[in-house]
Amino acid sequence: MSDTAFNFEALTPDFMWYALESIGVRAESGFLALNSYENRVYQFTDEERQRYVVKFYRPERWSREQIQEEHDFTLELIDADIPVAPPCRINGHTLHEHQGYLFALFASVGGRQFEVDNLEQLEGVGRFMGRIHKVGSRQPFAHRPTISLDEYLYQPRKILQQSTFIPMHLENAFFNDLDMLIGQIEQHWQAPTQVLRLHGDCHPGNILWRDGPMFVDLDDARNGPAVQDLWMLLNGDRADKMMQLDIVLEAYQEFSDFNMSELKLIEPLRGLRMVHYMAWLAKRWQDPAFPIAFPWFNDPKYWESQVLAFKEQISVLNEPPLSLTPQW
Repeated sequence: MSDTAFNFEALTPDFMWYALESIGVRAESGFLALNSYENRVYQFTDEERQRYVVKFYRPERWSREQIQEEHDFTLELIDADIPVAPPCRINGHTLHEHQGYLFALFASVGGRQFEVDNLEQLEGVGRFMGRIHKVGSRQPFAHRPTISLDEYLYQPRKILQQSTFIPMHLENAFFNDLDMLIGQIEQHWQAPTQVLRLHGDCHPGNILWRDGPMFVDLDDARNGPAVQDLWMLLNGDRADKMMQLDIVLEAYQEFSDFNMSELKLIEPLRGLRMVHYMAWLAKRWQDPAFPIAFPWFNDPKYWESQVLAFKEQISVLNEPPLSLTPQW
């Protein structure tokens, strides 16, 4: 079964009910679909009126060992009193299987959306990110990958080249500018001197706020440079980002050292994410959920905007990297 052709049609409410019953959990409410596309995630209430979330993993994406590493890392963070959403341990296990589907159960956690322009919240996130990386630096993942140009740049380019999404009249401009972007990233990329276990996808949507941050969805956890978990917290113009960087790193360094040379990787990492995201959508398009959720992906205007985005990112890559404000 190819992961490009795979879909979740077999994942009916009855199937999910029996999957949960197989681990001794009886769902009493219906299954409320939550915002997830790579996997399928549903909230429900059990017979004791406890709210849970069940996650069914996309087959063939992660191996059993890779998912277990994510779970073990999350539980290690919980042991260090770090606010993350851990999988429930049932009969000694956090990862379960039902008729070929791997799945996990989580307690349902609520909270407000993390406010990216709230500097007090940003400081709190920086502090806990330092604690996460302190734990993450104990040893690397053995089974999960390390951020690389191959996974985030070269493989995605092949996927885009083989796809039929780019309009014919834009193909030359698109791939010409994409290759220019790849060349610029290659020039600015420096293999980090230290890699550690990361959240991996620490954008504001994966942070809730409940008298402090709550980090959710470690599905993209992998090895990489510390700055990967920090740069997506920055937004606005250059002056705004420098101010935010000061706040994040001052709080972060209360718990973990930060190698300032990694600041040079911020814009290369942004470029990697840009290319990887387009290829991810192209690769998953056969999943019926994707055309519904991302209808603009198949619109020529989107691809025109991406050509412009490539040019803008190339320009940013040629600017001096972000730095901390000098302390006088």
